[in-house]
Amino acid sequence: MLRKALAMATILTAGGLPSLALADATLTIATVNNVQMIEMQKLSPEFERQHPDVKLRWVVLEENTLRQRVTTDIATKGGQFDILTIGNYEVPIWAKQKWLTPFDNLPASFDVDDILKPVRDGISYDGHLYALPFYAESVMTLYRTDLFKKAGLTMPEAPTYEQIRQFADKITDKPNQIYGICLRGKPGWGENMAYFSTLVTAHGGQWFDTKWDTKIDTPEWKAALTYYTDILKADGPPGASSNGFNENLALFSSGHCGMWIDATSAAGTVYDKKQSQVADQVGFAALPTGSFKGGPTWLWSWNLAIPASSKQPDAARQFVTWATSKEYAQLVAKTDGYVNVPPGTRASANTPEYKQVAPFADFVVAAINNSNPTGQTKTPRPYVGAQYVGIPEFQAIGTQVGQTVAAALAGSNTVEQALASAQAATARSIRQAGYGK
Repeated sequence: MLRKALAMATILTAGGLPSLALADATLTIATVNNVQMIEMQKLSPEFERQHPDVKLRWVVLEENTLRQRVTTDIATKGGQFDILTIGNYEVPIWAKQKWLTPFDNLPASFDVDDILKPVRDGISYDGHLYALPFYAESVMTLYRTDLFKKAGLTMPEAPTYEQIRQFADKITDKPNQIYGICLRGKPGWGENMAYFSTLVTAHGGQWFDTKWDTKIDTPEWKAALTYYTDILKADGPPGASSNGFNENLALFSSGHCGMWIDATSAAGTVYDKKQSQVADQVGFAALPTGSFKGGPTWLWSWNLAIPASSKQPDAARQFVTWATSKEYAQLVAKTDGYVNVPPGTRASANTPEYKQVAPFADFVVAAINNSNPTGQTKTPRPYVGAQYVGIPEFQAIGTQVGQTVAAALAGSNTVEQALASAQAATARSIRQAGYGK
């Protein structure tokens, strides 16, 4: 009895967060194969050292596969996972369904108010946090300063898409495997459609109007898809329709991309000399603008959540609070350098030491604080989100349209055929779901 009582006693972690050691608890953690999450897995033995009765089992998956697995598991109450890595798209939708465990009564040492407000708001529902943020991001244009200098070019702080097209043409050097532009092409609602949705907005388009009529087969979407396919065919790498975030990260870091428009979370890797061959030759600018300036802007966070089906919620809460704490950020800085600290979640992380190795730090915080995922497109819309539509059905809709967009990029169909097909499928899905009736 004494041993059991001791095993259940409250102990303090090295970071000062109270935790309850649960005898022989094994947590199954589903996460994405992004750099920051692989780092979390690498550092997790420190958590197990602090919590000897909690063991961790990792399921690390490619982004599209992760989303399919965790969505199926939580919707069916399968209970395969104790901790999920999910985005600010899923959190409020799943919280409303009572699929997630709220993070109420967090200890003062966790300092919830230190988390940037737009990030907190994105993972809250009905006044409660239903996940804790591991890292957050907006969007930026990364570019090679040496290639721009060689070509006599200057990147504006806020470029236009027409300027980006001109720059890409001038710095592309295919014989030497240097491509002027890298963009997401891999199909998926959170892969190519995350970027492409922002491109549609910049060209004045949107997914649905206020009556939930589908607005894909329109001049605005045609302009966006034509730009996208033309620039990648002319100045992008081979097989662009297979490249997602991680593939483009590898291409840019190894010196094969002149420009890359994507999540700000990439900056920590491309500026890290241990991971990037071009770390001393990287500049950054804002997301390019098109004919429409303004509207919703990219805000994404990867978060750790506990499904209501977990049989070990207390042990899961211990790990989630550890991995999203100030102390974890300090552990990363100590182990692998400040530039690798998970970005975009805590105001306190923006230290002088971090800024010294991360010149993008203030840009990222400003982009997140000024993000406007509830903003309006050129004409009014009934949904929220910049790189997604904040309704449950968008996972299926976005993935289907993403496949059609990727097919157009690969040359399997024309821009016109792609838009007509995507329009018909989306209109059918949204009506069957009961929108606009």
